[in-house]
Parts: sequence; structure tokens; C-alpha cells
Amino acid sequence: MIRHIVLFKFKPGHTWADERAIEAERMSAEVGAEVEDLLEWRTGRNISERAIAYDFAVIGLVRDADALQRYLLHPFHQKSAALWREISDWVIADLEE
Repeated sequence: MIRHIVLFKFKPGHTWADERAIEAERMSAEVGAEVEDLLEWRTGRNISERAIAYDFAVIGLVRDADALQRYLLHPFHQKSAALWREISDWVIADLEE
């Protein structure tokens, strides 16, 4: 199993008041229902106010590296990532479980 974790940080000038952020959040929540390779899917806004904190996170679970690759290339995931790309930078970690 592979746990896929992504942390998003808004680019300067973007906040949750931005409609694009709301749309990216909404679409991210739907990824779990749209991408069949995801065994688990969680999304959420970070509640920490620390300067080093990121703004939003997604955490998924897939069976193996092939499933992770299918998830990454899935059209719905690509559309969701494109929304985030406009307003944020992100970091990822893929952990074997």
C-alpha cells in the first residue's frame, strides 16, 4: 500500500476568500469518488496559523505503484491539480505502508 500526501500553500495574493480556492477545494473532495484506484481519500483545510503551515491537504491510499500512477494520470485528478496549480505550490510524500 502507498499513502499519498499532498500539502498545498497558497501563492502570494491568494486566500480562502478566492473563488478559485473554493472550487479547488470542492473538486479535491470529489477526487475520491471519481478515481477508482483510491482506497481511501481525505481532504481538509489546515487549522494551524503557524507561518510554516500549509493551507490544505489531501491524503489518499492506493494499492501499489501502478495504482498511484493511474491516479496521477486520471483526467479528474489532472483537472483538480490544474486548479491548485494556478493558486498554490505544493509538496508531496508517498509512504509505503
